[in-house]
Amino acid sequence: MIVLKSAREIEKMKEAGKLLASVHKKLRTFIKPGVTTWEIDEFVENYLKKHGATPQQKGYRDYKYATCASINDEVCHGFPRKEPLKEGDIVTIDMVVNLNGALSDSAWSYAVGEVSEQAQRLLDVTKEALYRGIAASVPGNRIGDIGHAIQSYVEAEGFSVVREFIGHGIGTVIHEKPDIPHYGLPGRGPRIKEGMVFTIEPMINIGEWKTKMDNNRWTARTIDGKLSAQYEHTIAILKDGPVILTEQED
Repeated sequence: MIVLKSAREIEKMKEAGKLLASVHKKLRTFIKPGVTTWEIDEFVENYLKKHGATPQQKGYRDYKYATCASINDEVCHGFPRKEPLKEGDIVTIDMVVNLNGALSDSAWSYAVGEVSEQAQRLLDVTKEALYRGIAASVPGNRIGDIGHAIQSYVEAEGFSVVREFIGHGIGTVIHEKPDIPHYGLPGRGPRIKEGMVFTIEPMINIGEWKTKMDNNRWTARTIDGKLSAQYEHTIAILKDGPVILTEQED
């Protein structure tokens, strides 16, 4: 069942989203060669605590960390670790913020120092794919229109769209309906309605779209060892169209 949110509920989620966005803004300068994802995780948890919020994914299905930190060929759900990030790495930091019971979810990929031209292009295409998906999220369209907008753009740019992990509804729990695939055919799936709140979070690979799972049973990585990137926003569907609850722009 898809739970439509009231204006009051959306406003509370927007406040959580503002806080989450402020964390990502801080990470723009915090992330650099020599920093560890363990330090990033500690920074995020302390920042949220200072602002009266908690990391919702910590403890979710026994997950131990405030963030997911996925490096290079890791597609998603990478564990924070104590090995320093290196010049040329890309790292995706994903988090869910709980502020007074309202949740928001956002992931962002970061270049660590100077990255290769190919890596930078992957980052640029992945971010553009996110915003193309958001632009398709208007009342009256269908969920399939989101995935089609993303897939058609990404594949035309020579990259691939991960299938195994998708966006999702969100509210007082992390995962709700509807499911939001980042691929598919237009005009298919549930109709997009005012009051829906969901994430769009395309994971885009340089090589094949298929993934494999690490022994920790959490971390997914590209099957061919090539780079992957991800950008994610939580959006609310209003009468006039989508509003980004985790927007980072000032």
